Amino acid sequence: MHNGYLSLVLHAHMPYVRHGDRDDRLEERWMYEAMLECYIPLLMVLDKLLSDKIAFRMTLALSPTLLSMLDDELIVTRFRAHLAKTVELAGKEVKRAANNPQEQRIAKMYLERFRGIASFCSKLDYRLVEGFKRVADSGCLELITCAATHAFLPFVETEEAILAQLRVGIDTHERILGRRPRGIWLPECGYTPGLDRLLKEVGLHYFFVDSHTIEHATPQPRRGVLAPLGTGHDVVAFARDEVASSQVWSSSNGYPGDYDYREYYRDIGFDRDMDYIEPYIHPAGIRIHTGLKYHRITGPHGEKQLYQPDWAREKAASHAGHFLYHRERQVEAAAAWMDRKPLVVATYDAELFGHWWYEGPQFLDYLLRKTACDSQTVKLITPSEYLAEYPEQDRGFLPMSTWGRNGYGEVWLNEKNGWIYRHLHQAERDLIEAVTAFYENGGQEPEHDELASRALRQAARELMLAQSSDWAFILDGQTVVEYAVRRTHDHLAGMRELLAMLRENRLDIEKIAQMETAFPIFPHMDETYYLPKQTHRVNVSRQLVAASKGPEPAGVVLMLAWEFPPHVVGGLGRAVYDLARHLVRQGLEVHVLTRASDWSVAEEVMDGVHVHRLPTYIPAEQEDFLSWVFQLNLAMADATERLWNSGVRPDIIHAHDWLVGWAAMEIRERYSLPLISTIHALEHGRHQGIHTPFQERIHESERTLAHASDRVIVCSHYMAEEVRRLFGIPESKLRVIYNGVDLAPPPAFDKGKLREELSIGDGPVLFFVGRLVQEKGVHLLLEAMARLRYEFGHATLLIAGKGPMQGQWQRRAEEMGIADRVKFLGFVDDARRDQLFLLADLAVFPSLYEPFGIVALEAMALGVPVLVADTGGLREIVRHGENGATMYAGNPDSLTDQLRWLLQDPEKRRQMAQTAQNDVLHHYNWTALATQTIEEYRSLGVNRLALSEK
Repeated sequence: MHNGYLSLVLHAHMPYVRHGDRDDRLEERWMYEAMLECYIPLLMVLDKLLSDKIAFRMTLALSPTLLSMLDDELIVTRFRAHLAKTVELAGKEVKRAANNPQEQRIAKMYLERFRGIASFCSKLDYRLVEGFKRVADSGCLELITCAATHAFLPFVETEEAILAQLRVGIDTHERILGRRPRGIWLPECGYTPGLDRLLKEVGLHYFFVDSHTIEHATPQPRRGVLAPLGTGHDVVAFARDEVASSQVWSSSNGYPGDYDYREYYRDIGFDRDMDYIEPYIHPAGIRIHTGLKYHRITGPHGEKQLYQPDWAREKAASHAGHFLYHRERQVEAAAAWMDRKPLVVATYDAELFGHWWYEGPQFLDYLLRKTACDSQTVKLITPSEYLAEYPEQDRGFLPMSTWGRNGYGEVWLNEKNGWIYRHLHQAERDLIEAVTAFYENGGQEPEHDELASRALRQAARELMLAQSSDWAFILDGQTVVEYAVRRTHDHLAGMRELLAMLRENRLDIEKIAQMETAFPIFPHMDETYYLPKQTHRVNVSRQLVAASKGPEPAGVVLMLAWEFPPHVVGGLGRAVYDLARHLVRQGLEVHVLTRASDWSVAEEVMDGVHVHRLPTYIPAEQEDFLSWVFQLNLAMADATERLWNSGVRPDIIHAHDWLVGWAAMEIRERYSLPLISTIHALEHGRHQGIHTPFQERIHESERTLAHASDRVIVCSHYMAEEVRRLFGIPESKLRVIYNGVDLAPPPAFDKGKLREELSIGDGPVLFFVGRLVQEKGVHLLLEAMARLRYEFGHATLLIAGKGPMQGQWQRRAEEMGIADRVKFLGFVDDARRDQLFLLADLAVFPSLYEPFGIVALEAMALGVPVLVADTGGLREIVRHGENGATMYAGNPDSLTDQLRWLLQDPEKRRQMAQTAQNDVLHHYNWTALATQTIEEYRSLGVNRLALSEK
């Protein structure tokens, strides 16, 4: 009985380096070296395993460019000649080493190896594709695809171009291999949010990502990287196992670096006399690798010693056993706590095995045999087989990631290669425009139409070849820079020339044929793949009007907010409620999706706002907060679908803060709706920086939502600057719309009775209301109270609100000897809050971080003087000495001084409170703020939204 599984995945890729015009291109030689040293030895290993009836399993990704070259008659012919020359050189080496038995033994090894490869290829008529198909037909090998030209998809600008890369990759796989792939190797394991939707659209079921992609998923997967994770679009991500990877890839202790293995960099192409080696290197006399290498790695220093094939073979067997042993221990440990058999996914570049690591194919042979025949703990499996055994997967939201340096996109976008993208992105737009124009015009004469279609197809090929991630990779590594620059330039120039022919109606059949011959890849290219994606560009809600008994609303707004009355944690819930009901007053229909709570109904209409409270399977109070957030987002997506099917068709999505970000982005893509997000606060500001992995995940969620939104609203200029600085959001995308308050008549109540109820004497009252968290600065207020207790011994501080710091601050008040002057009131409702404001002589908000400060406005609206910290949005609301007083944020001395001044001068307090109340009336009323919000909706094309107060 096996405890778990091992999925071995190799990714085989070469850029399209076929050059039909000449046979001496060094870059084309890359292909022949890979065939001779990697692809054929790998195929020979798999073929021998089949012959020996070994029930192995392996997955191989064959990139479309590699497949196209393996299937190309010119490449096959030139490889025959390359192999013949290599056999000739090996024979010559055997004779040369006649007087050196050690070297001759190595030379004979090469001669035998190359002759064996020639014999194997002859049986296949050099059609390696047929060999891979035969192994795949056995069920032991799963073949998967890649993007057409290995484009780095996160940096492709348009969905049309991404889909074209995916579709052409699938088409090529199906045409050459005769089967449709279920999975894909994303180039460079490059994933970005939303790509899963496109993978689903083209019919792919799974893909691979680096381990940190799963580790940073939201919510954090309960099975970690030892099981695949479904995405919001039901495509499955398999994570590369970091431990298994490092045992092979590690530059310090990976297997290929063992001193007994063959040294790659010491080749006879550089060691032999020119007269001897000249026929086997480049015709121009450039010394190159020949594949014959006589030395072993030996060590980091000193003279390289001769290669000992027997030693290397023993090491390959030993390392295979070592690798399997650690996978068995890994699986055993995981099986003890997992609810299914764990899966270790070991992924590598195929070219490592044989080319860079000469003994790599031997290692694979030993590993597959040992695992299939000897292991009672680990069983080999393909991704499709694992999904068949476990069809239900947990789901999560995946961040942008790659398996490149530092885990993100810096290899493919930096100061060395960043210049290419403005040209690539413009080329995408130009091609889409040209294809659209051709099909909208309906063509002309049949002969002209066919030639124009050929030109468009070739333009698409040129764009795809320019998009290859290999060119940016080469520029990053500064290897064959001239070649990478020339390929990028030439393909883009060719595409522009073809599009110019079309625009100017001067199609040159000879030039088009010449370009087709130069790079004859993707013969069945479909240019219509670049037609705009109408399903994602047309807002169908404007065309489908729901049946309704009453008058049609002036527009429908879908609001997503994790808190909403009566469940209010901070200022967000109140702000959403006030905005929503004022939008309703201006003729809009507003639906709010929010969390369920035990004390409120699931569906109700509050002041005209349709409120949908959604339950989650995971309680919000449990420790795994991010899992609850994800469950809430899933519930929001499902609720939107129910609304849509019932005839409620929103015109726009308005999301509030990162906690609803995944649902907002999912709904935006699913229904092609514009998305506005209001960012009420930032994780960076709450904690004065990002200090923990948990904070980092929230920070990245905020960044992702901001970039995905068509417009970002913030409540202060301070917040706008923070969003610009932290997330790089352009100013053109940001809007500042303040929060507001309603100037309702003050509540009537008996102040004397309330004082008696709270056990307050005749002294002055200070009032604070808010969440009891560090950022609100209550500890500073306690310090100031302690300093002023002798000057204002009868002063009382009322603290309303709940939060994690309550117990600590209560203990602190006792330690300071002011517990009798400080009263912690806990949560208070709006009515009691307003009574406490009116009871107070001064409302104090000494926040360390305050994006806006709605509570200060609420106090000002009621005519209560305020003292606030000079931070964030508060400094924009309160002008010191005019409509309130300010203190230096985080400074207890400043707070003490300002409290002393204000408590001594009641007339100044009265004057400032009167000015503040007038400010609120003119600048912070919700009617005006809702009108500003509607204008932003309209700026995104939602033109039917009304602007008339009911």
